[in-house]
Amino acid sequence: MSLPPGFLEELRDRASLSQVVGRKVTWEQKKTNISKGDFWAPCPFHSEKTASFHVDDRKGFYYCFGCHEKGDSISFIRNTENVSFIEAVEILAREAGMTMPARDPKAQEKIDANKELADIMEQAVQFYKMQFSSTNAQVAREYIKVRGLSQETISIFEIGFASNDRVSLSKNLMNKGITEEKIISAGLAIKPDDGGAIFDRFRGRIMFPIRNAQGRCIAFGGRAMDPNARAKYLNSNETALFDKGRSLYNHGPAREAAGKADALIVAEGYMDVIALSQFGFKHAVAPLGTAITEGQLALIWRMHPEPIIALDGDNAGLRAAMRLIDLALPLLEAGKSLRFCILPLGQDPDDILKENGAASMQKLLTNAVPMVNLLWQRETENKSFDSPERRAALDKSLRTSILKIQDKSIRHHYGQAIKELRYQLFAPANSRLPSSNFLKSGKFGKYWGKETKQMASPDTKLSMLAIQSDSTTWRLRESLILAAAIRNQSAALKNESAMEKCPITTPDLAEIMNAILMNIHHQDLEAGEKNTFNEILKKTLGYSPIDRLLQLKPLRNHPYLKVNTEPTLIQRTLEEELSKHSALIGASNEIKEAEQDLTGLVDEGLTWRLRQAALAKTKATRAVEEDATASDENASEMSKQLQNMLDDQIWIKKTR
Repeated sequence: MSLPPGFLEELRDRASLSQVVGRKVTWEQKKTNISKGDFWAPCPFHSEKTASFHVDDRKGFYYCFGCHEKGDSISFIRNTENVSFIEAVEILAREAGMTMPARDPKAQEKIDANKELADIMEQAVQFYKMQFSSTNAQVAREYIKVRGLSQETISIFEIGFASNDRVSLSKNLMNKGITEEKIISAGLAIKPDDGGAIFDRFRGRIMFPIRNAQGRCIAFGGRAMDPNARAKYLNSNETALFDKGRSLYNHGPAREAAGKADALIVAEGYMDVIALSQFGFKHAVAPLGTAITEGQLALIWRMHPEPIIALDGDNAGLRAAMRLIDLALPLLEAGKSLRFCILPLGQDPDDILKENGAASMQKLLTNAVPMVNLLWQRETENKSFDSPERRAALDKSLRTSILKIQDKSIRHHYGQAIKELRYQLFAPANSRLPSSNFLKSGKFGKYWGKETKQMASPDTKLSMLAIQSDSTTWRLRESLILAAAIRNQSAALKNESAMEKCPITTPDLAEIMNAILMNIHHQDLEAGEKNTFNEILKKTLGYSPIDRLLQLKPLRNHPYLKVNTEPTLIQRTLEEELSKHSALIGASNEIKEAEQDLTGLVDEGLTWRLRQAALAKTKATRAVEEDATASDENASEMSKQLQNMLDDQIWIKKTR
């Protein structure tokens, strides 16, 4: 069976060799460098203890230094599965999601035709290069000089020129015996609809040959010299050789350079790539005049798992970045992501390199941000969230974006990151929610334990708030809220806003609350997994939160926290405790503010404020103690003691 031209090339691009081989071998961790596409393992073709079998994932070839076996993904399948060539192709095609072509008896004719087109394209490259040295190209050479390109760079990128003559290239090729039909098929000329003589597609333009990964010229890009031209940049039309959505400018050289630099830059256009290369950033590619497509993104990820998208800092560049987010989200995998380097407003890589040098450009690239940050920026920048409805709209938009991610683990971590950014935007100034250190460290337990614990000042150590926050009452209520939320995820989701506003004073409980809020929308459960919210939280925390909470005897005996409790009762418990806690916190804040006023003039109004706040707090405190301990006497006694201490403090302040 003959395969159509380009099929095997596309198949090899789509099928990662490391994934194919990885099913048969165990990689040697010490020698393997995943980021460089460099894999080592004991050879599957002969017995050995050392890892002498090498896979170059970027080039798509393997080689054993012991038995000298070598090949690509197709030959590996053939040799390990003992199948024919076509059977190996079919196996890889299924895994890559490609449809095997129907039998085509004329496939060889197409291969020969494409080879002929490729030869015509090479002749066009030489013609345009020759024209660049002619007198007609004076304006083009001046432009290139102003852009600061060296003669070496011009030679490397084979920059040429198409004159304003309508038929100069076509006439040159026909003089060599090439037919009009072939010139048109190569995308070099256009046949008018009225049936007139053909004319060159590119005229009055600086020419940039576009080559595929194997170095074959498949198309051209042209930059107009006339400022009034209808299109500043013009690409070849799609041909049998050229698929714009699956091609990249500078693909071959950048693929090799990316392995050495362990990095890949995706710029906007030809001149950006050329300027970057001249300043040492040879690992740069560009899409071909359009937004990055899914096919181009697949090629980019084959070169590097975390490329940097370096876009101009104008509106067009930002729009391109935002569109790319929606394209990339469903395709994200572990180890495959994007970082974004948005350049200063009005500047492109060429401007930065010429004005400030390579070091300045490298600094911008080093500071490229993860895609989740740009997603957050897109949804929040220049927007106000001063109402519940606007916040709800933000939540819906973010949730819709995150749900596009197919990989469950990545979707979970995106949810965590977005939750952290949301905290920073909406949390009050005195909130105990984590800062950006949370994202950087990833150790929220350690963060909560050390960063949010604040020592009371000498002036507030005797205050009602300080004493009460250290008491069992606070921990009981907070534990009760968390346990109810875990027992009924649906109820927690309905009361998400109230839970977000619920301050947790104990570090280990704050850790659990944080995990609940990050996973509150979690719906995907692994096959065979217990269908409990607690199991989901256990993966985040590393321990069972409900088991830890129920270590408190009053909670362990609470009638509404049993496994088989009616969900509506758990929901009622959660909502009541959140309401009580809100009242308690409000009263405590009132006391705290009033105590701060004691440093000034003390009057009856201030005393009344303190007493009313104390009564409200005592009422809320008694309510939770009655529910959790069924001991009203202890609650009353505690309230009396606290009230006496408050009265004593007011008296002390008055007598000073």
